[in-house]
Amino acid sequence: MTRPHTRSLLLASALFLPAAPALADEAATAPAEITVTARYRNETLQQVPIAITAVSGSSLNDRALHNLQDLSATVPSVDFRNGSSNKDRTIFIRGVGTISTSPGVEPSVSTVLDGVVLTRAGQSTLDVGEVERIEVLRGPQGTLFGKNASAGVISIVTKGPSARTGGYGEVSATTDQEYRAKAGITGAIADGVNARIDGLYTNFRGNVDNLGTGHKVNGFERYGARAKIEANPTPDLKLLFQADYLQSRDTAVSVYTSSTQTAYPTGTVTDNATLSGFLSGAGITPSATNRRVSTNFDTDVRDKNAGVGLTADWSLPKGYKLTSITAYRNWKNHQHQDFDGISAISAAIPQGEDYGDVSSRQFSQELRLTSPKGKFFDYVVGAYYLNAKTDERYQRQITRVVSGANVATTGVANYGVTNNNYALFGEANFNFTKNFRALAGYRSVWDELSYYHNRTSTNDPANAGTGAVTGIQGYHSSTGRTSTRGDAYRFGLQLDLGAHAQTYVTYSRGYKGPAYNVFFNMLARDEIALAPETSKSWEAGIKGSALDRKITYSLAAYTTDFNNFQANFSDIAAGAIVTRLINAGTARSRGVEIDLGLHPIPGLSFDTAVAYNDAKVLHFNCPAGAANSCNIDGQTLPYAPKWKLYENVAYRFGVAQGWDLELQTDVTLKSATQYQLTQTPSTIQPAYALLNASVALLGQDNGWQLRAYVKNIGNQHYSNLLSNGTIAGTSRLVPRDDVRYGGILLRKTF
Repeated sequence: MTRPHTRSLLLASALFLPAAPALADEAATAPAEITVTARYRNETLQQVPIAITAVSGSSLNDRALHNLQDLSATVPSVDFRNGSSNKDRTIFIRGVGTISTSPGVEPSVSTVLDGVVLTRAGQSTLDVGEVERIEVLRGPQGTLFGKNASAGVISIVTKGPSARTGGYGEVSATTDQEYRAKAGITGAIADGVNARIDGLYTNFRGNVDNLGTGHKVNGFERYGARAKIEANPTPDLKLLFQADYLQSRDTAVSVYTSSTQTAYPTGTVTDNATLSGFLSGAGITPSATNRRVSTNFDTDVRDKNAGVGLTADWSLPKGYKLTSITAYRNWKNHQHQDFDGISAISAAIPQGEDYGDVSSRQFSQELRLTSPKGKFFDYVVGAYYLNAKTDERYQRQITRVVSGANVATTGVANYGVTNNNYALFGEANFNFTKNFRALAGYRSVWDELSYYHNRTSTNDPANAGTGAVTGIQGYHSSTGRTSTRGDAYRFGLQLDLGAHAQTYVTYSRGYKGPAYNVFFNMLARDEIALAPETSKSWEAGIKGSALDRKITYSLAAYTTDFNNFQANFSDIAAGAIVTRLINAGTARSRGVEIDLGLHPIPGLSFDTAVAYNDAKVLHFNCPAGAANSCNIDGQTLPYAPKWKLYENVAYRFGVAQGWDLELQTDVTLKSATQYQLTQTPSTIQPAYALLNASVALLGQDNGWQLRAYVKNIGNQHYSNLLSNGTIAGTSRLVPRDDVRYGGILLRKTF
C-alpha cells in the first residue's frame, strides 16, 4: 500500500476542480439553493448560521452512494468505522464519535430519520433508499436535536408523496456482481390524500475469498420498502403517516494484514508463530492488500430495521404552527461470527464461535411550536420524550487444547438497558435589524438509565466468578440505575452581508447522557455509571454566493473541547482483547472547513469540500489495572484524519434532440488516520486517494437515464477498520470499493 505525503495529495488534487457535494447539481444552469430544515424551518443553506452540508438524493443516487458509509467519502468532516456487524459501526464528525457495542451508551453523532432520533448506532447503517436529501450538521446540535448530538447530527429526509401521479424504476449491476433494483410510485389516492411507496432490493456476493468454506464473503443482501400517506382533513391540518421496513444479511469479515502486533509506545513487535504457520499453510499471505480468509464457517449477520410514525402539522392563527411527531421503531440484530478468525485449533490459539441477538425498541414523542418570521422575536419551542429498551443475548463457545484434548467452554450472557429521556427545548432569533440578529437556544434534559446483566459459564459451575478462560469471563450478575439532568445551549450573532452572503459566530454547549459498559464480558469494574459527556464549542463562519450563484462558498472555523469524553479503550483480559468504556478525560477538535462551487457556464460544475481537523486527546484518565499503555496525551483521536478533501467536476451538454450527455469525475483524498485510541502503529491507515468517474446519457424530458461508472479507478487498497486480532496478529475489514470495479445504471422516471 502506498503512503503518499499529505502535501503530495493536496498537489494531486489540483488535477480536479472543486465541487462540494452539497452544491453539486446536474442542471443546465447554476444550481438553486438547497432548502434545509436544520432549525425546524424551511431555510436555504445560506440562511443557516451552522456549518452544514446538504446532499441531494439525486446526487447520491447518480454517484451510487447508498448509505452513510458511502456518504463519508464525499463529506470531508464525516468518517465511518466499519464493523463485522451493524452494531459495531460508528459515524464520526470532526474526528469525534463513540466506539462501543454496549447498548448502555449513546453515539456522539445523532442520526435522525424523518425527524426521529435513532437511539442505536447500528440502526443508522441502513440503506437510505430514495431520499430527498441528507443534511450533515457539524458541531454540537443539542438545543433542537438533543438526545445525543454532542458532536453533530446527520438528518436523513426521505422522499414524500405528491398529488401528481409519478414514479420511477431503476436497475444497476456491477462487474463484480452487485445487483440493485429500486422502484416507487406516488400520487393522489383520494381527495386530499396523497400516497407514496418505494421498494428496493440489492445483492452483492462479496470481495473476500473464504478458503475454509470455498465461498465469497464480505457481501450483503438487503431488501425493504417505505410507505407514506399524507392527508389534509382540514385546510389547517396536515397528517403524514409513514412506515418502513428493511431487512439485511451481511457476511462482513476481518482478514489478516499481519501475524504480528506492534505495541505502543515501545514499538515492540510480537509475532505469533502459530498464526503465521497457519496462514502460510492455508495459502494466505497477510498484507495490506490481502482479501483471503480461512474460517470454519461464514460470518452471518441478519438485521431487521422497522418503524412507524405520525407527523401532524397544525397551522394556527397569525402564522403559528404546531407540530407533533409520534414514532415507534424496532431493531433486531442476529450475528454468528468466528471469534478466532482461523479454521484450525492449537494450544496457542483456541477456537471460538459467537452467537448474538439484539432486540431494541423505542417510542418517542415530540411536540413543538414554531412562530412566524418577520418580527423582532421569532422562535421554536418544544418538549420531547423517549423510552428506549434493548435486550441482548450473547453466547460464546471457546474450545481449547488442554493436555492434548479439546475442551469446550460455553458462556452465555443476558443483558439489557432501559432509557427514559425527557427534554424541554427552544431556540430564538432576536432581529435587531433586517440584516443583524442574535440567536439563543437552550435544552434541559433529564435522563434515567438502568441496566441488568447476568453471565454464566460452564467453566464456573459454582458461580464463583473465578472460571475465566480465553474470551469468556466467569460468573457475573448485577443491576444498576442512574439519573441525571443536563443542559445544552447555543448563543450567537449573525450578520447579513448584503442579499447573498452572511457571517456568524456561535458558542455552543453539547450534552450526551450517562452510560454503562454493558456487554458480554462485563466485569465489576463496568458497573459504575459513566458521567455525561459535554462539549463546548466556538464556531465562526461566512457563506454566500456571487454572480447569480455561479460562485458559491462556505467557510467555517471551530474549536470544540470535550469533557468526560466517553471512549472505548481496548485492553487485555484473560488473554483476549476486551473493551473498556470509560470517561477517558478531555479531548479537543479544532479546524477549518471550506466548501466552494464554481458554475461558470450552463451545465458545468466545479466543486470542492476540504477539511483540516486537529482532533486529539488532551488528557487521558488511565483506568485502574489497564494492561495497555495509557500514555496517549496529545495523540490523535481515532478516525480523525488531519486532512480530507472531496472534489467533483461534471459537465452536462446536449448531444442530440432531447438528449444530454454528462461527464463526471470525483476524487477523495484522506491523510494518514489512526483507527485505535491505543495508538498502536500497525493500526494506522496510510494516506490514500480514490478516483471515480461516470458518463451518462440523460433524457431532457422523457425521464430516461443510462449511466456507466467506474469506482476506484486507481485500484487503491485501503481499509476503514484496522485492529489487533482477537488473539494474535493484525486484521482489517475490506471496504466495498477496495479494488476497481465498474457498473451500469438504468433509470426511468415518469
